[in-house]
Amino acid sequence: MSKAKRAHGEKPLFWVASSLNDLLAFPVKVQKKIGTALSVAQFGGKHPSAKPWKGAGSVVFEIVEDYRSDAYRAIYTVKFADAVYVLHAFQKKSPSGIRTRRKDVELVVQRLKQAQQEYEARHGQ
Repeated sequence: MSKAKRAHGEKPLFWVASSLNDLLAFPVKVQKKIGTALSVAQFGGKHPSAKPWKGAGSVVFEIVEDYRSDAYRAIYTVKFADAVYVLHAFQKKSPSGIRTRRKDVELVVQRLKQAQQEYEARHGQ
């Protein structure tokens, strides 16, 4: 990773697995809105479109963006003192209404573990 200049108090943003490429496949307006919400997280805040990810406590959040009758989500964690990790970005296609697909939930859990390992490798335990 190159050392990009950051503003005072800004945490670096890391993308786990395919999360960046997945986000880049979203409509540009959705990308910009999610990007704004992630920027707020980098400075320790919580954007109004971000809500706690159910079952993960207060360290994993879901950014919710609706666009042209489609639902887009980006999941990130603020679990770590020195970084924000984007765990997953996906278009929500749930056959059962508001419930998120099991596949997406399992992927978030797996990627949170991956982020933990990467963070510990970068910063130690």
